Amino acid sequence: MNKILFVALTLIMTCMNAQQAIAADKPDIYQLRQGDTVMVSVWREDTLQRQVIVLPDGSITFPLIGRVEVAGLSTPEVEERIALKLKEYFPEPIVSVVIVGIDGHRAYVTGKVLHPGPLTISGPITVLQAISLVGGFDRFADESGIKVIRTKPEGQEILSVNYRDIISGKNMSTNVLLKAGDTLVVP
Repeated sequence: MNKILFVALTLIMTCMNAQQAIAADKPDIYQLRQGDTVMVSVWREDTLQRQVIVLPDGSITFPLIGRVEVAGLSTPEVEERIALKLKEYFPEPIVSVVIVGIDGHRAYVTGKVLHPGPLTISGPITVLQAISLVGGFDRFADESGIKVIRTKPEGQEILSVNYRDIISGKNMSTNVLLKAGDTLVVP
């Protein structure tokens, strides 16, 4: 009996460790940004179904309740916020918010690349991948002077990138993952 109990506890602990490892690998929950598009609907209320864009001020406008701040929130948080405001009109509103466009989740590439401009970040993307997506460098690019400008609540952070070190395998740590709002500058 003790052996069975020991095996059962070992299996439970192994499963718990595996679940913790999987949870640690999951990325953060997506937060809405200005320019994203969402479909908002209220169950059993066909007239309250709208596709809306998150405005530059971080809000959306929805019938009956008007302006709702959504930037920086996940879809469940937005559902909760809208449902709370709709309780004035419906006893138990069931709200659904679905992301249909992530145009607000962009990074920008500027400088001496073949096709500078915005990149929609639909998944993890590194500096090396971003450079590839914009067609690579033009012939006058300074491959060792690349910078990533990242805006944080406490101010801007500048990350140095050395392309030659990345492609030679000397220093892969500068091949940073780009985040929404980052600007990749190639001098």
